[in-house]
Amino acid sequence: MKRDTGQDRAITKNWRPATKAIRSGTMRSEFGETSEALFLTSGYTYDCAEDAAARFNGEQSGMTYSRLQNPTVQMLEERIAVMEGAEACRATASGMAAMTAALLCQLEAGDHVVASRALFGSCRWLTDSLLPKFGIETTVIDGRDIDNWEQAITPKTKVFFFETPANPTMDVIDLRSVCDLARAKGIISVVDNAFATNVLQRPMEFGADIVAYSATKMMDGQGRVLAGAVCGTEEFIEEILLAFTRNTGPTLSAFNAWVVLKGLETLDLRIRKQSNNALEVGKFLEQRVEKILHPGLPSHPQHNLAMSQMEAAGPIFSLYVGGGRKQAHNLLNALNLIDISNNIGDSRSLMCHPASTTHHGLGEDARLEIGITEDMLRINVGLEDPIDLIEDLDQALSSVGL
Repeated sequence: MKRDTGQDRAITKNWRPATKAIRSGTMRSEFGETSEALFLTSGYTYDCAEDAAARFNGEQSGMTYSRLQNPTVQMLEERIAVMEGAEACRATASGMAAMTAALLCQLEAGDHVVASRALFGSCRWLTDSLLPKFGIETTVIDGRDIDNWEQAITPKTKVFFFETPANPTMDVIDLRSVCDLARAKGIISVVDNAFATNVLQRPMEFGADIVAYSATKMMDGQGRVLAGAVCGTEEFIEEILLAFTRNTGPTLSAFNAWVVLKGLETLDLRIRKQSNNALEVGKFLEQRVEKILHPGLPSHPQHNLAMSQMEAAGPIFSLYVGGGRKQAHNLLNALNLIDISNNIGDSRSLMCHPASTTHHGLGEDARLEIGITEDMLRINVGLEDPIDLIEDLDQALSSVGL
C-alpha cells in the first residue's frame, strides 16, 4: 500500500476545504484505483516472525490488527485531520464512542470537569451519571456566559466539555473566550462539533484542544452508518487516546469508514445547501409559531456570535409550537413529506420531539432548565426543495390550528 504522492502534509495544508474533503488521506494500492479501496480484513501477515515482533515493538512500521489499524480507516482519519487542521485523528465506532473516549482517556478519579448544560442527551449522561461513577466530579453550567466557566474552575479542573451550537437548544458558546480561558488555566478544551462540522466551523482555529464528532451525522449525511472521530495533537491521539481505544475496542469498521469517506466528498456541497434551505424554512416558521431557535436568523439571541465563528448556521434548528406534548405530537403526525426521526444530518428532512426522544432520559427538571419544553420540536432540513418542505409544514401547522 503506498500513499498518493500528493499526500505530503506540506502540500495538503494549502488545499482549500472542498479539495481536502475529496483528495486528502488517499492511499492507492498497486492497482491504482481512483476510489478508496475497502480493506475487509481483521488481521495482517508478516514476512517473518522477526517482522511481527518488530511491529509489535514499534520498531517497524506496518499494521498488526484492525482493532488498531486498517488502511481504509486510516484514510478516513487522515482526511478528517486535514479537513480539521489537526495533527491527528482517531476514528471510532460511533459519535458517543468518540465523546466517551475523548473524556475518559485523559481523566481519572479526583479530576473535575466543567461542562455546558446544553449537550446531547447521551453526553449529559456521561457528565451526570458515568463520570461520577469513576470518581470524576462534574459541574454543569450555562456555557453561554464566560463568567460561569471561570467561576466553576477548581484546582482539580482538567477538562472543559461543550457543544456549539448545542443540541437541541441551539445555544452558541463563544469558542475563543472559553478556549482562551481553558488554555490560560492549563485546562483541556473538548468541543463537540457535530452540528457544524469542520466545513462550517473549525474550533481549533479558536484555540480548542480536542474536537470530537458523530460522523454518523453530516459527514455520512445519508443515514447509512454509525461513526465517530476525535481530533487533536499527535501527542494526544497517539500517546493518550490510542491506549484507551486499543484496549477498550470502540473500533470503526472498514466498511463504515469507506461509506463516510464517500460522504465527505459531498459534505461541503450538502451542508451549505442544507443551511440555505434551513434559512428559508426558518423564515417561514418564524411567522407561524411561538418561537424558533435558529442561529442564522437575527432573532436568535446569539446570532452575531454564531456568524462570527461559523460560515453558515447549519441545517438544524428548534421551534416551540405551544400546547405541550399533545400539540407537538399532533403536528409531527400531520407531516406528509418530513419524516419523524431522531437522527440529524441526513439529506432527508427529519423532525423529532426532544423531550420524548433524544433527551427523555435527562429528567424533566434538567430539560426545563435548559429550555427543552414539551412543545419543542427539532428539525433537520434536508436537500429537498424548500418550497415542498414549507408546504408540508404549512398544512401540518394548519391542521393543529397554527
